[in-house]
Amino acid sequence: MAEILIVDDDPMLCTALAEVLRALGHAPDSARTLARGLEMAEAGNYEVVILDVRLPDGDGLEALPRLRAAPGAPEVIILTGAGDADGAELAIRGGAWSYITKPPTLASIRQPVERAVAYRRTREASGPVPPLKDTGILSASRAMAACLERAARAARTDAGVLLIGATGTGKELFARAIHANSARGKGPFVVVDCAAIPEHLAESTLFGHERGAFTGAERRHEGLIRQADGGTLFLDEVGELPLVIQKALLRVLQERRFLPVGGSALVESDFRLVAATNRDLEAMTRQGEFREDLLFRLRTITIDLPPLCRREGDAVLLAGCFLERFCRRLGIVVKGMATDFVDAVGRYRWPGNVRELMGAVENALASAEGEPNLLARHLPTNIRAALARATLDEGAPAPAGGTPGLGEAQLPPLAAFRQARVDEAERFYLEELLRVTGGEVPRACAVSGLSRARLYALLKRHGLRRRPG
Repeated sequence: MAEILIVDDDPMLCTALAEVLRALGHAPDSARTLARGLEMAEAGNYEVVILDVRLPDGDGLEALPRLRAAPGAPEVIILTGAGDADGAELAIRGGAWSYITKPPTLASIRQPVERAVAYRRTREASGPVPPLKDTGILSASRAMAACLERAARAARTDAGVLLIGATGTGKELFARAIHANSARGKGPFVVVDCAAIPEHLAESTLFGHERGAFTGAERRHEGLIRQADGGTLFLDEVGELPLVIQKALLRVLQERRFLPVGGSALVESDFRLVAATNRDLEAMTRQGEFREDLLFRLRTITIDLPPLCRREGDAVLLAGCFLERFCRRLGIVVKGMATDFVDAVGRYRWPGNVRELMGAVENALASAEGEPNLLARHLPTNIRAALARATLDEGAPAPAGGTPGLGEAQLPPLAAFRQARVDEAERFYLEELLRVTGGEVPRACAVSGLSRARLYALLKRHGLRRRPG
């Protein structure tokens, strides 16, 4: 028997589904709204959730990650309208177990539910997968926990792995962790930056060449594929490989043998392939830019790494880790993170992901100089500007340390509120003025229209430094 949650706003459908599930020996519950469904999933221990896509208070597909992260980590079966191919595809890509077209039949319900329950029973019987060791991956989010579990399972096999994710999401860290925790962990880990290989040198770089094979080939070169023998070959940004090399690589994956440029004898290499991309390889295959047969070989196991903005709480956690690392490297006392800094880090979307966060923390540390804590104003200007725009666009209160809260007890007099905003705008302007003029007072006066005395007074008031002049 499995506990199953039905989330659908149609009361007759909920009743019919519940009767079918009881007949199959399961214990069904139901919710008529997405909010109630999420509440029940996060308070219960369901093994399966049957979820409608179109609900009165939201889109079921958007709630998939949250449902999958609920305590029971339930398998989610989507209810979708007949002919809704896009919805079905999005459901599977979002982590759904399967989908049922409306109106459902006994057969269409029985098969996915029974298979999902059987799958969970088999996994429970086999016990938990030992976690990866020494990964260097710091995270407390459920989204990353699922990726780490999948990587741990991949490490126990010799199958090819395709890592998908935006730049800065940690694809190489995952590739190294899979290699280090696999049976090939003591072998070489060879990185191929596919985007950095000139097209005319790609074949030689990967497969090697014999002396005299082409102009400039003054000595024999062992290619990267041969260097990966006994270990792992990591193709970073595999979507950048030229089509002619894709064809040759496919043959190597099939036969594990290849001919170096200018060579006469085949060379063997026993390697495990891990590839990574930030591009949509399926879209590229439709446009003739990537070989479909190669894509099939690459994605035996696929791990889709979430962007930092979907890793709840991780941005602040990582910021603290980076700050400590940078302070120790510089040999200084570890600085703290003020409330407004923490709030800003947590609210920003981080389009550059972990890589952008690391740079922002290092920039903030340099800007803080002798101050004991990092403040939001120490963050790069583009980040503060994006947060300011988001605050106005969303009509949300500003981060702590910015606009006071709007509760009646905390709402300040208008004059105080206005002055706080003027001070914030003034400081922002002066910081930018010093940046664009290099801190040279004559240039700053010319750009701003301020007198030298007034500029000095404002800089002093806001604690900003200037060049003499």
